[in-house]
Amino acid sequence: MAKLYFKYGAMGSSKTAQALITRFNYIEKGMRVWLIKPSSDTRDGANVLKSRIGLCAEAYVIGVDDDIGVIYGKSFKDKVDVIIADEAQFFTPPQIDQLHDIAAWEDIPVLCFGLRTDFMLHLFPGSQRLLELAESITEIKTICECGSKATVNVRFSPDGKVETEGEQIVLGGNETYKAMCYKCMQKLIRSQNGK
Repeated sequence: MAKLYFKYGAMGSSKTAQALITRFNYIEKGMRVWLIKPSSDTRDGANVLKSRIGLCAEAYVIGVDDDIGVIYGKSFKDKVDVIIADEAQFFTPPQIDQLHDIAAWEDIPVLCFGLRTDFMLHLFPGSQRLLELAESITEIKTICECGSKATVNVRFSPDGKVETEGEQIVLGGNETYKAMCYKCMQKLIRSQNGK
């Protein structure tokens, strides 16, 4: 039986690169890949997945109201061997359920790559559902500037301050977010608050 996989990591941990490398490996073995991403991820273009190291590929865009199971059934059933989903934290919980159903009933492996938590250390709804349902959960590790394992995604305001509240989803790259360990994040917050 195929599984639903969740491969998560902090920003800059090479999640998109890993998704694209995995895609390449399947294609190299003659297998058909359905590469998908949520419509909320528009950083590199509506239907483009691009990693920080320059790997890129065209992806099928899933809208917030789309039923992935229906799309699969109408256009991709018996035409793909694996589904790879990037930025999976932005999918809705029902969409994660739909991916899980495809893995279970269609015997198609579904590999989801994404963040676990936001800049306030809260689970994204899609990530929460993946943690509840995935048969395989793997952390993609990266390091903080201090050398410790980075576990948090620190968001910075345009004036360089650590943000501790605001909208959950604000797209950005290295200019907006930095992966850090919890201790380094707390040091920054305390120093900007004069403690």
